[in-house]
Order: sequence, then C-alpha cells, then structure tokens
Amino acid sequence: MREIVLINISGADRPGLTAAITGALARCGVGILDIGQAVVHDTLSFGILVEIPAGGELSALQKEVLFVAHALEQQVRFTKVAEADYRAWVAGQGKPRYIVTLMTRRVTAAQLERVSAITARHALEIDQIDRLSGRLALDTPEARSKGCIEFSVRGEPADPAALRDEFLLAAQELNVDIGFQLDTVFRRVRRLAVFDMDSTLIEAEVIDELAKAAGIGEQVAAITERAMRGELDFRASFKERLALLKGLPEDVLADVGASLRLTEGAEVLFAELKRLGYKTAILSGGFSYFARQVQAKLGIDYVFANELEIVDGKVTGVAVEPIVDAQRKADLLCQLAEQEGLCLEQTIAVGDGANDLPMLGLAGLGVAFRAKPLVRQSAKQAISNLGLDGILYLLGYRDRGEPGA
Repeated sequence: MREIVLINISGADRPGLTAAITGALARCGVGILDIGQAVVHDTLSFGILVEIPAGGELSALQKEVLFVAHALEQQVRFTKVAEADYRAWVAGQGKPRYIVTLMTRRVTAAQLERVSAITARHALEIDQIDRLSGRLALDTPEARSKGCIEFSVRGEPADPAALRDEFLLAAQELNVDIGFQLDTVFRRVRRLAVFDMDSTLIEAEVIDELAKAAGIGEQVAAITERAMRGELDFRASFKERLALLKGLPEDVLADVGASLRLTEGAEVLFAELKRLGYKTAILSGGFSYFARQVQAKLGIDYVFANELEIVDGKVTGVAVEPIVDAQRKADLLCQLAEQEGLCLEQTIAVGDGANDLPMLGLAGLGVAFRAKPLVRQSAKQAISNLGLDGILYLLGYRDRGEPGA
C-alpha cells in the first residue's frame, strides 16, 4: 500500500537546507505532491507532502530525513494523510481564487484578525499569506512607513456585496485599505495605466488654485467640491467655474504651476510602471497647461486635458471643446486600449472624483485614490491611506520589485 505523509520542518534558515532535505527524499524514491516554504525573520517553515510508493517504508524515510535534519539543527514532524482527505484536498483546487490585499502605514494584529475573520465568515479559506512591503525599521516615522499583507484565498462568497461592505467598514474603522479581486492572469499582464490629475497625481485642484489667485477661491472651491462628490454635473460646473476666471492674467499660470506638488508615491509608481513596460496617460478634467508639466516630471506617454483659452494675455473664461468630462475619459480609455492592442482587462484607471467613475468601472483595475465617499464605495478598489505606489501592491508586486505569489 502506498502512503501519503506530510513532513513539516522548522528551524533557523540555513544555506543548502532545501537541497539537503530534498536529497534525502530523493534517496527514498518518493513523489512530491505539494511543497511550500516560508522564512520569517530568518526562521524557516518548510512543508512537503510526499507519496511513498508501494514497497517503500515510512520508517526508512523518517530515518533518512531525521538524520539530515538533525545535522542542520531542524525540528521535523511527520503526519500521515488519509487518501480520502487527499482526494478532498485535490477536489478543492477547482474553486475560484481571490486576492485580499491589506494596505496600511503599520500592520497590526487587530487588522489581520479583522480581515481573516471576514474571509472565514464568508467561507473563504486562506491558502497563503505574504508580506509585499519591505522590512520596516522600528523608528520609521508614520508618514514614511507602509505595510502590505497579501492573502490568497479560495472559495466562492455567497454574498459578494455583503463581503465588500464588511471590508469597506473594516477599512474605515481601522484606517486601512483592503483590496479584494479575483486572481486572474490579467492581474499581471496589465499594460496601460490612465490617471486623473487634480487631487490624484498632484495634491491640488488647479482650478481652485487659479480661483484663489483671482480672489474667488471659496466660491469656486465650493462648486468643485460638489462636482467631485457627484452632486453637480461636471460639464456644467466646469463651465461655471471657468467663466468666473475670465480676465485672470496669464502670468498667474506659471506661479500656480510652480507651486504644485506631486502626490506621495507618484515618482516611485511611474518609475516602476515604465520598467514593467506600461504605457501611461493623464485623462484630466483639469488643464493641459499643467498636465504637460506633470507629464514632463513623470515621463507620461499621453495627455488629454482641457485647453485654457488665453487671448491678449488673459484667460477668456470660455470652455474649449471637446471638454474632458466623465464620458470623454471613458471613451479615451477605450481608444488608448485599442490603439495599444490591449483589452480593457489589461488597463488600470485611477481617480478621485465622480467624473472618474465611468473609466474606473471600465478598467480591469479601477482604483479610487483618496476619493470622496461616493467614489470610494462605487469603485472596484480604493486606496486612501497610502501613496500612489500602493497600486503596485494591488498588482502583486513587492517593494523590491518582484511579483508576489
């Protein structure tokens, strides 16, 4: 009779350990049914599920492995697995697999407990847990720290909407971001990323900054806020705000442009996207004058934004068609994807306002970034606590640039 045995090995990580253990198994002629290894703070946890063929002896296997493990100062545990249990395990591999991504400034046990409890409540089994963020020094300031834990889970939630609501509530209460997405091949073959500009790539709404210079900052900012929350039609509100800027001197644009700051993580994100071969674009309801400045700083491939008409050195306050509104952004995403020979599943869209929702909904990965509540609730994914480079975690990339499990 063949036997199935799970071998668990633990101890201080040592060079050549894997080769030594698998060499012992090779001498016993066993088959490998499953294998997994993890190292946490230089401590190894190594599991191997083996099949001892008919005629083989468990005692001989134990003797061989224990001899090698003792020499390497490792602890070993052998557990027999019934064939019925193994068949049930094999049958489970057809279930859908999802990725749960926990993103925060500092990872706590309370955050992990909440996420794992939610997954268990919705009949999702955790298969693997990985840390995607880099090692964090104990004295790292809160504003500069970031942590990401990725859960690979298996199963089919009976009520996906209820699961998402629980994750959103947990994210709000614990000041974390929780991504939940189906683990498909598209997750690692996306090649086009498009971004809103104002309050996404830069830490300002440019039209509000221009209004401040014109002495009507509060009036215009109130309209902008309502438009971003989805309370006003973007197209109409844009024309209304632009008309209020009539007569603004052209030289104000340079002053405002010089004051604009890139959002946290923007440079890291775009450097990595470029390394990975992505095409990038700005799709902005803001102004092309400023979008071209951001393009130069980040090496962005395409820019689509609104033209700020200037005559005799002054802003006319007249909107130049076509206005880049919500529908135009969605159309441009489709156009760029087709131009690059990509399907929409291979695209990423990032924005913060209600006028970004159509493109966020079309993209394979739509991310509401530091967004208004309506947008955060409506988008597929949301990041509110980390910088733009947190998007790389949703793609499964580690801080050191390698794909996650």
